[in-house]
Amino acid sequence: MLVQLTYASRTAGIVGASDVKEILAASTRNNARVGVTGALCLCNGIFLQQLEGDKTEVNALYHRLLRDERHRDPAILDFCEITQRRFGSWSMGLLSTLEENRQLFQKYSSSRDFDPYAMSIPSLRAFFSEVVDNVRWLG
Repeated sequence: MLVQLTYASRTAGIVGASDVKEILAASTRNNARVGVTGALCLCNGIFLQQLEGDKTEVNALYHRLLRDERHRDPAILDFCEITQRRFGSWSMGLLSTLEENRQLFQKYSSSRDFDPYAMSIPSLRAFFSEVVDNVRWLG
């Protein structure tokens, strides 16, 4: 069964550029090995990630993230069965709050600061749909 899981967590401390590169490299390597694809957003000290793949593999990955000391206050925001992958062409993409992306983050935010914990499921899904086609990715 192919599933999609969207979660958010707050960073535990300051996450620097070298931390982000390490997270992206490890995600790309590990996710490719188990067939998980997705996108990771980092904004205002909050990780927002959408994972897709086999239900067992996505579940195992999320449970590993729960043990990662860089994450605090994890919350599953959306979980559903899907018929096809949205991020099939990469094992992990990283979206950061570059100036070019700032309008996209603001478009789906109910407040001045981007807060995925406060987003509805339709807003989260629309955000990631727009992310696929209209942002500058890091990696």
